[in-house]
Parts: sequence; structure tokens; C-alpha cells
Amino acid sequence: MTTQIVFDDGAAYDRYMGAWSRLVAAKFLDWLEPRPGLRWLDVGCGNGAFSMMISERCAPAMINGIDPSEAQLAFARTRLPPPMAQFERGDAMALPFGDDSFDAAVMPLVIFFVPDPALGVAEMARVVRAGGAVASYSWDMPGGGFPYAAVNEELRAMNIATASAPSPDASRIDRLVELWTGAGLEDIETREIVVERTFADFDDYWQTIIGGPSAGRQLRGLPDADRARFTARLRERLPAPDASGALTLSARANAIRGVATGRAEVR
Repeated sequence: MTTQIVFDDGAAYDRYMGAWSRLVAAKFLDWLEPRPGLRWLDVGCGNGAFSMMISERCAPAMINGIDPSEAQLAFARTRLPPPMAQFERGDAMALPFGDDSFDAAVMPLVIFFVPDPALGVAEMARVVRAGGAVASYSWDMPGGGFPYAAVNEELRAMNIATASAPSPDASRIDRLVELWTGAGLEDIETREIVVERTFADFDDYWQTIIGGPSAGRQLRGLPDADRARFTARLRERLPAPDASGALTLSARANAIRGVATGRAEVR
């Protein structure tokens, strides 16, 4: 049995995933090498972590972000108020914008949450002008690249229901290429991005998980004895801390980019 992942706390999500997102976003944007003055669309903008990176590193003309969570959007608006950015509630599979509205559309760490990834990619291709960029990066979910893969593995080992994304296979490199090709995008390129994050100690890591949207709810609800057993087993799955107790973990994302042709297809 699985449960739906719900992101409803922008600040807690920033500690849980925002820090990871900024690490991978920096490498992703270096790879994209966008020119300044672009009109950007951030699909699944969440709490605005990636939009903030665009504003700081890419000198955009404008940024629009959409997300289904009003709580996350409210947090994003505190980071980038108008007129630099506009954040609104929206569906990745039915973008509330006209054709050729943007120079670049990006789906950061989101595609595995989209129920119909092919439609989501086709929508990005539709709203980007011919010659513009359509890109994405996502944790390699099937390949164990998710930053908290060890947590989910231990939950499953203890027969505890885990939150799940509807389209985990969409994060595979081969599947991403299929999706970009199916949407009529050209000049497709892919890249694997590996990042590392250091936590002060196991307690820092644990408090981050407890406050997060994926496993936090299940872990907070465990009886004390089960939670103690879980943490003991989780320690065994994680890399050994250094002499100071600091814990360094790695995560892996798959990235893709393509060029819009002005004739997006839905397959």
C-alpha cells in the first residue's frame, strides 16, 4: 500500500528538499548555459527554490511558476515578489498559457509526479517558442538516486506504507528521451548529475526527514519502540559519519534538454 505525497509546508520542504534542489539546480543551469533576458516557465515551482536560482544566475526577463499547492506558492511569493516573478496555481498537463509564450520551460524534480508525463512535456513544448528550450531534471527514482532512498527502502523493509509518485519511470534517461522525442522536440541531450549534501550529524538528518512531506508523516506516527528500531536500522544503511559526526550523502538526477520546433505533439 502507498500513500500520496503532499507538499503543504514551504519552509519544511525547503529544509527537506530545497537544499538538495539548489545543489542540483546549480549544475543543471551551468549545463543549460542560458543567455540573459529569457522568459522562463517553472513547471511545478513548489516553494520557488528553482525560480530563485533562475533570478540569481540567469538575468531573466520574467519568470512564471505554476504549482498545485497554494501553501507552496505562498512561500514562493515571499522569495520572488512581482514583477520579477508570477506564481499561480496550475496543472502541468494543462498549462494556463498560450502557444509560444516563453523562451524556456523547465520542469525541476517534478516529472515523476505528473500522472501523464507525455502530456506534461507536450504542454511545455506548446508554450515555448520555436527554437526555445524545454528541459527537465529529476531524481533517478528507479535507480536509487532519490536523496532519501535509504529512508524509503527501510520503510518498505518494515512493511510501512510509503508515499509514492505516480510516474517514477519517467525519471529514467531512456524514458525521458522517449518523452522529449514524442513531443516533437529536437537536438535532445541528456546528462547525469551527482550532488552531495552534508548534515551536521544523524540528528540533523533525522529532523530533516521528520519535517519532510514524504516519510515524515509515517515516521511521526510510529510508536516509540518502532521508531527506535527504524532509526537503528537506518543508521546501518547510511554511510559512516566522519570523525566529527557529520554525515555526507549523495543523490543522482537525470537531466534532459531539447529544442522546441513550434509543432508540439501529444502521444
